[in-house]
Amino acid sequence: MSTIHYDGRIFKTINNTANGEVNQQTIFRYYQKDQVVWADYSGGGIIVGHLVAVVDDEGGLDMRYHHINESLERMTGICKSKPEVLPDGRLRMHEEWEWTCKDRSKGFSVIEEVID
Repeated sequence: MSTIHYDGRIFKTINNTANGEVNQQTIFRYYQKDQVVWADYSGGGIIVGHLVAVVDDEGGLDMRYHHINESLERMTGICKSKPEVLPDGRLRMHEEWEWTCKDRSKGFSVIEEVID
């Protein structure tokens, strides 16, 4: 079982490939119960979004996500996210994702924990 716990953590996007929709104004709020993780996200062109995930033994996340963007498009995708613990204890997540809607293109993003 992973020692990383996501409940109560807040992340923002550090970088994303051009075909992605989240950006530095997108904020993710994570929650966790046992091995199940979920999050709400919005901002930076996203009106509302949600993700659900299962944590693996190394703390990685296998997730599904959906959101509505400012063009009122319903977007869906899958993502594998691997954690990196920064020297100050915050998490940086390295993500490989794929749209399951529209062009089914793939991309990479990095999100990093922010402290309130």
